[in-house]
Amino acid sequence: MPIYKTKSKKNGKQQYRVRINYTDNTGTQRQLTRIAYGAAEASDLERRLYEEIKQTPVEKKLTLRTMYDEYFDSVKSDFRETTLDKKRQMFENVILPEVGDIKLSDFDIPAAQKWKNNLSSRDYTCKTCQNYYTQFSAMLSFAVKMGYIPRNPLQALGNFRNSEFELPQEKLHYYTAEQVKKYLLAAYNTAKNGTITDWGYYVFFALAVYTGARKGEINALKWSDIDNNIIHIRRSLTQKIKGDDIETAPKNRSSYRDLQMPEPLIKILDEHRLRHKTDTRFSEDFRVCGGVTALRDTSIELRNTTYAKAAELPHIRIHDFRHTHASLLVNEGINIQEIARRLGHSNVETTWQTYAHLYPREEERAVKILNNICF
Repeated sequence: MPIYKTKSKKNGKQQYRVRINYTDNTGTQRQLTRIAYGAAEASDLERRLYEEIKQTPVEKKLTLRTMYDEYFDSVKSDFRETTLDKKRQMFENVILPEVGDIKLSDFDIPAAQKWKNNLSSRDYTCKTCQNYYTQFSAMLSFAVKMGYIPRNPLQALGNFRNSEFELPQEKLHYYTAEQVKKYLLAAYNTAKNGTITDWGYYVFFALAVYTGARKGEINALKWSDIDNNIIHIRRSLTQKIKGDDIETAPKNRSSYRDLQMPEPLIKILDEHRLRHKTDTRFSEDFRVCGGVTALRDTSIELRNTTYAKAAELPHIRIHDFRHTHASLLVNEGINIQEIARRLGHSNVETTWQTYAHLYPREEERAVKILNNICF
């Protein structure tokens, strides 16, 4: 029974505890308890509480944490598992611990500004803060779309702004053609004195240089993806999520691509295929670099460090081999659209913004043409 008689009295009236059990819009069991004096007053309080719960708008009940649960459930089918995992970590590790218990209707512009100020005070780069803003703002825009709030308070404030100008070339690290030769020679010399697994690391970096493919795309490659001189990029592999390796579709629609291989890479792969065929378990589903299973990300990075040191070269990240591939083509004047296609970029503008400064010869040609216009 929701009305309980207590042992207390006030001004001659009996005290009653009115307790309402209900389920909120997220399916969570809730309980509301109030005190009234007098039986008639307790019955009237019970009626008013039920009416209040019934008429309270959904947005008045939602917290930012429950809003996140609804939002995340709605976008599950829109992103790859790896992308969803990154979003989940950003919310659960940084955003929700600070604002999760705030009611959605109470998160107004001042509250949003406070959140931005607190995030700015942490030891994060501007780019990281911008990423958190983007994720949080997307959730609030979803709340607007659902009709829970009239507008997105973060959009009213705008994203974080970087006060320090960074030149494009300061962002990129890559090897020149001569450095690539030294690096691959160091990898080859290590592999020829080792096992078939050692050859796998050499093949990994050869693929990175000659195709510009992403790490997950290279790890996911199977022998069935190679057709004569064409590599078909059709899948990606991630090792960052708890549990087994997860094979997914490539990053975006443009990442589905066919890449014609240069002769040095064809030779490297033909020789490696013969090595794999000595394994009695061999099939077309063998991972090109790893075999039965993919190479480990941590081991790939350790080999990267080893090869760079052996070649007496500066260390660059695995992702920087994509920049290396692009820079090799840019410096020979290859059309930016072809570079974008080979890298699997969804927008050629992304490619241009990243690599435009690597076209020094185009500037020289432009000046030469203008020099001939004289009177």
